[in-house]
Amino acid sequence: MRRISSSGVKDHVPDGEGGTPMSKRSDAGSASRGPGDTGSTGSTGGAEGAYVDWEFAKATGRRLAGPGPKVSRDEAADVVASLRAMAVAAREPIASTSLLVSPGDAPDAVVVDRPGWIDANVESMRSLMVPVIEKITAGTRSKDGALHAGPANAVTAVGGKVTGGEAGALMAFMSSKVLGQYDLAPEGTPRLMLVAPNLVQVERELGVDPHDFRLWVALHEETHRVQFTAVAWLRQHLIDSSRALTTDLAPTPDELRQRLQELSRRLPEAFRSGSRGLADLFLSTQQRAEVSRITAVMSLLEGHADVMMDEVGPQVVPTVAQIRERFQGRRNGVSGLDKVLRRLLGMEAKMRQYRDGAVFVRAVVGDVGLEGFNAVWGSPDTLPTAAEIEAPRQWVERVHGRTPGPAGSPSASSASPASSTLPAAGS
Repeated sequence: MRRISSSGVKDHVPDGEGGTPMSKRSDAGSASRGPGDTGSTGSTGGAEGAYVDWEFAKATGRRLAGPGPKVSRDEAADVVASLRAMAVAAREPIASTSLLVSPGDAPDAVVVDRPGWIDANVESMRSLMVPVIEKITAGTRSKDGALHAGPANAVTAVGGKVTGGEAGALMAFMSSKVLGQYDLAPEGTPRLMLVAPNLVQVERELGVDPHDFRLWVALHEETHRVQFTAVAWLRQHLIDSSRALTTDLAPTPDELRQRLQELSRRLPEAFRSGSRGLADLFLSTQQRAEVSRITAVMSLLEGHADVMMDEVGPQVVPTVAQIRERFQGRRNGVSGLDKVLRRLLGMEAKMRQYRDGAVFVRAVVGDVGLEGFNAVWGSPDTLPTAAEIEAPRQWVERVHGRTPGPAGSPSASSASPASSTLPAAGS
């Protein structure tokens, strides 16, 4: 027996097209880089290596990631083939239900293991962090541009290995929680990733039909692929917004000591129910508004995927009701430590995005129909605000220029409770 890991999924599973063994990182690499991309330089040179050793982050994440479930070589091959097939099978029903169609050259989904997911997400994190590191290093360079490594710069004093290790540990924890994700890959090729060991582990724990569970997950994740490929401007808009916010949140060297003092004083707040995680402790009023704006977009994306899956699921997933019930029960039964970590990392807020976004989508579709709802994809200006997520009729009034009628608008309680327990999409 072997586990679904880098050796179980990639090294020894034949590629469905060429029939040759997969390279160790073929799926993870294609998920985060384009054909001509060379990837991160890791710890070699530049501000990035001085502050975060990205290659060490990958190595740490791979080392700390828990092993996947035990499978035979043939079972591993069957899982990979099945997930690829489910990703393809989800395309037509999602396209016809959402009225969104991906271009023909949009990349296919890739099946990855936990180390592959870690590598792809470290690359994406590195890309998003470049302007942050530039801000942190401002004022710590000599005239020739070299970094000062003196005690005034607390982050450099800690060292790139430490920060890289912290990033890797975070990725290791997350790598066992994600079933599927659309990786935006800011400097590479965006791809939909399905995390094979996690899907097998969860379907075994739930005791559900593997075919139906994999298709159920694929329907949700395919909706994300359609969102970002059919709506050409959406990916770059979200990347730019995330980069701008992350850079704004990053402290200058002079602010770092104050931030650490603030963290020690307000840390208990991050453990409270409803918290957005550690980042919420440092936000100014303006930053909270920007976080709310991005959160509204994420709520839209997650809620839309939720609703599309709900529409399609009963037609193509015979055991969908059982899957929903057991998946909900599994989420409610997580350990106390796991709940604490999820709260600190903002994962509880992620679950609220499913619920709030789904209510918004159902309410708008109920008022103006699916084609009227799809006006949301017109431009960044037609995306809902945080206030509109909470009050969908305000969006209808702003975008469609009319007050919706009282009929056909579902209330918040009309959303199925199970719809807030969908697999994580990266979130």
